[in-house]
Amino acid sequence: MPDAQDTQPSRAHVVLRQIFTGSAIISVLAVFMAVVVGAVLIAVTDEQVQEAAGYFFSRPSDMLVAVWDAVSGAYSSLFQGAVYNFRRPGFENGIKPLLETLTFATPLIVAGLGVALAFRVGMFNIGGRGQMLIAAACAGWVGFSLQLPAGLHLILAVLAGVLGGAVWGGIAGVLKARTGAHEVIVTIMLNYVAFYLVAYLLRTPGALQAPGQNNPKTAAMESTAVFPKLFGDRYALHLGFVLVVIVTIAVWWLLERSSLGFRFRAVGENPHASKIAGINVNRMYLYAMVLSGALVGLAGVAQVLGTVTTGFGADIDAGIGFDAITVALLGRSKPWGVFFAGILFGGFKAGGFAMQAAEGIPIDIVLVVQSVIVLFIAAPPLVRAVFRLPPPGADIAARADTAKVGAL
Repeated sequence: MPDAQDTQPSRAHVVLRQIFTGSAIISVLAVFMAVVVGAVLIAVTDEQVQEAAGYFFSRPSDMLVAVWDAVSGAYSSLFQGAVYNFRRPGFENGIKPLLETLTFATPLIVAGLGVALAFRVGMFNIGGRGQMLIAAACAGWVGFSLQLPAGLHLILAVLAGVLGGAVWGGIAGVLKARTGAHEVIVTIMLNYVAFYLVAYLLRTPGALQAPGQNNPKTAAMESTAVFPKLFGDRYALHLGFVLVVIVTIAVWWLLERSSLGFRFRAVGENPHASKIAGINVNRMYLYAMVLSGALVGLAGVAQVLGTVTTGFGADIDAGIGFDAITVALLGRSKPWGVFFAGILFGGFKAGGFAMQAAEGIPIDIVLVVQSVIVLFIAAPPLVRAVFRLPPPGADIAARADTAKVGAL
């Protein structure tokens, strides 16, 4: 009989099996499949492709060339608008799209971290829009109404925004902990409350509306309350991105290394068992929503103190509160996964505009790609079936079977 040690799979085989049965590969393949779907849509909607399709059977090569030109041109523009533009002279000009991507990614990452933290505790924070609006209103009011020294003014504005988001998220946490109200319903309703509250304040002189103006818009932020540009006024990337990197590290440490993070994960896995083990589940729900709201609120702060510093309206959230859900899903609710997912979606935003301008491709194609990513992320068995990947746990089962055979 063969020895059990001899029948064990090699280390390389085990590593490869873990890679292809893990969640990371599903995210990568989901993005790949979404890009393929986007390519099909680009080809179908292209006028040259449609024209060549009319005489496909007489000259099929024309249609294939038209498809290649449409798809390659679109994705080339997407790359050049998101990463590096080879058409611009000089490195300092060519790298500008990457810095635009990081600028778009800044609020997406931190809002995604907020949603991901709630996910890890078993809660669904759908209230990103409301938390961003309240945070933007708080940070913006401090930013344009107070006259303070440069460093102090910026710190106070950031803290005001984070506190506003934390309070707005904490409302859902309190209702969940005290009454059992479902956080999805509560956070959705709070989105509407925040929107109409901020819209009212923007139309009220002496509140958020700029003095002497009839439009529902705030005054410009004071220069002392604006995130400094990291590489000068030539580029849009600001200090908020560095803050987001620090926050990502802090959230990773909180979830993976701290005792509070352990309790968060335990409640997320099984709240009933956690309660039996002595964890105050309701308190964890409250803490999680407060921290989640604070993180999403920081995205609103990045918008008003970094991106839109000339005054903002009720649309300052720019859909980021809902895009953050997709970012958290693609990042598998892991801090660094969310970080890179946010950069990917920032690239989609930056490159999508370039693709539309250069090739005339509707920006809606990018939105479709993002939506398809969510679809495939939500259906891992579909991705595994398409690429014929082994199911999760297959490696463990195979090793167990091998051990049994070796023991006979």
